[in-house]
Amino acid sequence: MSHLLIKKLNVTNLKAAELSFIFAKENLPFHAVSCMNWFEYPYKPDVKFRIAHNSHHLLLNFQVEESDIKAVCDKDNGNVWEDSCVEFFISFAKDVFYYNIECNCIGKILVATGIDRQMRERIAPDIVRTIERWSSVGDSPVENQSGAWELSLIIPLPVFHLSRISSFDGLRAKGNFYKCGDKLAVPHYLSWNPIKNGKPNFHLTAFFGEILFE
Repeated sequence: MSHLLIKKLNVTNLKAAELSFIFAKENLPFHAVSCMNWFEYPYKPDVKFRIAHNSHHLLLNFQVEESDIKAVCDKDNGNVWEDSCVEFFISFAKDVFYYNIECNCIGKILVATGIDRQMRERIAPDIVRTIERWSSVGDSPVENQSGAWELSLIIPLPVFHLSRISSFDGLRAKGNFYKCGDKLAVPHYLSWNPIKNGKPNFHLTAFFGEILFE
C-alpha cells in the first residue's frame, strides 16, 4: 500500500496559477500516477502530482503528458471522466463515505460523496464553484491536441463539510489519485495506489492508500 505525507505550507492568499512555482520553491516531491491495473488498457501517459495544504485549503498540482488532449465537457458536475481527466478520491478517518474530485484538462470539476460507486450525491454547484482552478490549456473545450498539460486546484475546507473538520492539520485519511479518459482515442485508467479488480473501477476504497496531513 502506498503512503503519502501531505506537507503543511504557511502560505495564504494563493492563486491556483501560482501553485506550480510555490511547490517548486518548497521542493515538494512529485508522486507518480503510474499503476496500470488492467492489461486490456495498456496505454500509459506520463502523470504525476504534487500536493500540500495550508490548514484550510488543499493544494493540488497535476502534470500530464499524453497523446490525446481532449475536453468536451464545458460545465462543472458534468461527465469530465470522458475527457482528459485527473481525479482525487479521499475518505477521512471515521467517515464511512468518501469524496471523489474529478477534473478535466480545462478545469471543469465534478465533486460527489457517498459510500460506493452507485450511491453518489453530487456536491452543490455553489460549493463546487469555490474550488479555484488553473489549467495550462485554458478553460475552453479542446480537441486534437497532444503533449503536456498542467492543472492546479485550490480546494477549500468547506468542500468537505460533511466530514465536520475544522482544519487539515494532523488529519489521517485514505485515498487514491487517478488519470483516465473514457472517450479518448485510447482509453486508459491509471492509479497512484494499485487496484486489484477484474475491470476498471476507481470507487474501491479497499485499494485506497494511506494519507497523513502534516
